Amino acid sequence: MKATKWVSTAVALTLMGSVAIGCAKSGETPTASPAGDAKGTAAPAASNKPQEIKINFSAEPPVLDNSKSTANAAFTMINAFNEGLYREDKDGKPTPGLAKDFPKISADGLTYTIDIRDNATWSDGQPVKAQDFVYSFKRTLDPATKAQYSFIVAWIKGGEAVTKAKTPEDVKKAQDALGVKAISDKQLEIKLEKPVAFFTGLLAFPVFFPQREDIVTKYGDKYGADADKVIGAGPFKLTKWEHEQTLELVKNDKYWDAANVKLTKATVNIVKDTNTGLNLYETDAADLTEIKGDQLKLYAGKPDSTPKRELTNAYVMYQTKKVPALANKKIRQALGMAIDRQAFVDTVLANGSVASTGLVPAGTADGAGGDFRKSAGETQPKFDAAKAKQLFDEGLKELGVTALPKLKINADDTETAKKSLEFILAQWKQNLGFEAVANPLPHALRIELSSKKDFEMVLSLWGADYNDPMTFIDMWVTGGEFDEGDYSNPQYDALVKQAQTETDASKRAKAMIEAEKILMDDQGITPLYFRTRAYVKKPNIEGLLLPSFGKEWELKWTSVK
Repeated sequence: MKATKWVSTAVALTLMGSVAIGCAKSGETPTASPAGDAKGTAAPAASNKPQEIKINFSAEPPVLDNSKSTANAAFTMINAFNEGLYREDKDGKPTPGLAKDFPKISADGLTYTIDIRDNATWSDGQPVKAQDFVYSFKRTLDPATKAQYSFIVAWIKGGEAVTKAKTPEDVKKAQDALGVKAISDKQLEIKLEKPVAFFTGLLAFPVFFPQREDIVTKYGDKYGADADKVIGAGPFKLTKWEHEQTLELVKNDKYWDAANVKLTKATVNIVKDTNTGLNLYETDAADLTEIKGDQLKLYAGKPDSTPKRELTNAYVMYQTKKVPALANKKIRQALGMAIDRQAFVDTVLANGSVASTGLVPAGTADGAGGDFRKSAGETQPKFDAAKAKQLFDEGLKELGVTALPKLKINADDTETAKKSLEFILAQWKQNLGFEAVANPLPHALRIELSSKKDFEMVLSLWGADYNDPMTFIDMWVTGGEFDEGDYSNPQYDALVKQAQTETDASKRAKAMIEAEKILMDDQGITPLYFRTRAYVKKPNIEGLLLPSFGKEWELKWTSVK
């Protein structure tokens, strides 16, 4: 999933599954009672303190439509006002949400039968039905929706046929044959193309949340564009959205587990500058804000200090199809090798982020009982200014030119992103004699341009959707939904395909390691860091989770002491 913004270090796997959303195998052991309390998180005691908090948030959500969303900023909000069959607990493991219990899984791992809670309702009081999930999955897969995450829903049997259908008639036919159906209003059946060990956890990812067909139809293309044009079945309701300024979440009294939701209101303020954010925090106008650099020293050792360790990866992506210079392997290798990643995390981020050593972030499970990063080792070429200049000159010669044009590099317009651009451009000028042009943009616009492949270079982040290297590895197959730079290598594609179908966990992990080595040698993208972020949180705020993947924060179990 596209991470919300440019902060420090990269969180690769966290988006949906880097950390433990997808760890469970078929027939997972429950991590919490079906009542839905977070693992190890008791319902907070009653308090006379107003149960309201204020949060600083760095990015405007592009759209709050769980079929069309790709950004962490959007998924964070959607997770607050809606809910899936499962919700992650404090350890990132799935616990029953709108589902009564964990699924009944067939012996071959292909069929999931899930009962929906009798008291699961939408925020307007209408019951949540199995049909709401069927509709949601079909809508995401429909080519007309143009959902970039359709590929992950296509793991459902017949899903790929829906995404490839060319006419409305063919789409309808493929949807009718899709392996998901409502056995009754409160029982859902899902059939998969092949076993997916972490599928239960995947059902906690917002792309798999239910949707109300009547609401989507009513608002059409405007669905999810404003607070009054979306509905959910989660702990909160979105009652206000002043774009680029404020979002307001209030407790949803019709939520099935409302008794365990203590917060009555959360105000989310869009604040892109960390100095402004810290000032709001210190004047009690905010209860949670991100800090960085010298600000960390102010709160070192204090109870306010709250680190957020993520499975997120930050990287430079190159448009290799539309920009001839970036189609040259040696040019890309030079650009990557010319950046001192350790100096970058030490001087620009200074928040605990770690210089990248490959594509997949440290802490990602390898699917075979180990840590992928430890198994793969360092696959990314080390910083070497002299070697970078040699490769750059060789690349220019191959291109038949003496210099590159001033290519533009997009990024978010946050403080950290701007400083990141300054550092990278300075490194390229000093070590290669190459001058690029910084192009900071509002987060939503940067995401839109990337999705349209309308860029030359771009600073991006990706957080894991589930706890497996594949959430990073399959991004870069030829023609992939998020291969926005049009990278292509047939050998890479073959290894990814092998890993996608391999049932031997060790062989699968080995194939993914070999694929990563190819991508890093090609420098199809240049990873920069694995993100850690630093927050300060008022000590009287309890139960506010800062997950390592999937979202910025989780408010369901939050209370004010």
